[in-house]
Amino acid sequence: MRKASCRGFTLIELLTAVTIVVIVAAVAYPSYQESVRKAKRAEGRTALMQLMQQQERYYSQHSRYVPFSSSSAEPQAKQFRWYSAESPQKSAYEISGAACADEQIETCIALTATPGTGNVDSSFTDTKCGKLMFFSTGRKAADDTDCW
Repeated sequence: MRKASCRGFTLIELLTAVTIVVIVAAVAYPSYQESVRKAKRAEGRTALMQLMQQQERYYSQHSRYVPFSSSSAEPQAKQFRWYSAESPQKSAYEISGAACADEQIETCIALTATPGTGNVDSSFTDTKCGKLMFFSTGRKAADDTDCW
């Protein structure tokens, strides 16, 4: 009579495999999070550039820029989207437009994309770049130099 051979994994082999999976996941997850953060940052930059083009078209017709925010009630301000994606719930940034510091709205507008407010996806944070800003003068700003 032949002895039946046992096939399977020992507890040591299973623990080794689980340990390797945990280590790989621990290394990969922060990289994944950073990739998602970069993609959402690109979403914010794209929205700012599109809104600046829209502001410039408005300026060429009316010789002034339009301040706007999520709470704007004026008809002119409502034509400017205050969120960065296709809906506020899917957006990482809330966008607003106001006169540049020490300037009138007729001559300069500063668009600001604020990450993760109560009006958009509040779970999104960007501690590296913080707020993204785009000015009608062409200047771009953020908390870090590598954000634009």
